[in-house]
Amino acid sequence: QVQLVESGGGLVQAGGSLRLSCAASGRTFSSSAMGWFRQATGKEREFVTSISWNPSRTDYLYYADSVEGRFTISRDNTKNTVYLQKKSRMTEETTVYYCAAGPGIGDYNSDAQYEHWGQGTQVTVSS
Repeated sequence: QVQLVESGGGLVQAGGSLRLSCAASGRTFSSSAMGWFRQATGKEREFVTSISWNPSRTDYLYYADSVEGRFTISRDNTKNTVYLQKKSRMTEETTVYYCAAGPGIGDYNSDAQYEHWGQGTQVTVSS
């Protein structure tokens, strides 16, 4: 069983930045596609960004249009960890961010493409 553990959530000032981490264990991390999703209270979970592979096996980054340039995904294969750098908006709902993992190449913007999920980490924006 693959284990994914998110961390880095908490309280952030409006307009401020934070970095979320997702540590993976149980399989070789470098061969996996990794994604981030978010879910605000009372809303459906939605895709934020993913990092997978080009056919050449170089990194392929994909972002949802809705994130409006406020997120950056990266990963450190030596640590089996993927990161999400986030800049909050001036007003933003409390949101839980989920890390997910799956194999393959491409955009990986669908829940069905991921096989494993973390428990989530909550981000609350103060104003």
